[in-house]
Amino acid sequence: MGAGHHHHDHETAFDGMEPAYRRVLWIVISINAAMFVIEVAAGSLAGSQALKADALDFLGDSLTYGLSLAVLGMPLARRALVALLKGLSLAAMGVWVLGTTVWQIFVLGVPQAEVMGAVGFLALMANVASVILLMRWREGDANVRSVWLCSRNDAVGNVAVIAAAGLVALTNTAWPDLIVAALMAGLFLSSAVQILRRATAERQSVLRDAS
Repeated sequence: MGAGHHHHDHETAFDGMEPAYRRVLWIVISINAAMFVIEVAAGSLAGSQALKADALDFLGDSLTYGLSLAVLGMPLARRALVALLKGLSLAAMGVWVLGTTVWQIFVLGVPQAEVMGAVGFLALMANVASVILLMRWREGDANVRSVWLCSRNDAVGNVAVIAAAGLVALTNTAWPDLIVAALMAGLFLSSAVQILRRATAERQSVLRDAS
């Protein structure tokens, strides 16, 4: 009995191999995919850059979590490689959002605050549900941790979208919406750096062990 227990104390990060974790991941993927569709429509309807940035975020998460699910139980080298891919895709999203936001600044139309606020609130509920579901597994390898980080960032992003909606209504300008979109792009980029760092470290440790 003792040997089995001892194996558990070893410094290995949780790699997502529990059936419960897989089930939760499927639920979270469904939530994110549904919110992506809702927010893309609402973002276009309301003319809100922040909602579109958030929609992209939900899409990125659905794909990312799908990847996480696909590589569960694979060797660390492969999981680290997927985490690298995630980091790069997050960085690409950040750059895209920044670019479209800058573009939008020169074509300023005021977004519809009511739609922004309502959808932002719905998105927040979706992400809070995901965060609560994933809470048990927040300390894992780069793969598992990136899922938790993404959901947590999203909840922060939604609060910002709701705040922006309020400010758009108050000021009757598009600036709050654009500022939030730019901040979200910054969040994507900083998360990308975190994930890339951890994934790179994991790959290096694999290579060290191999040599």
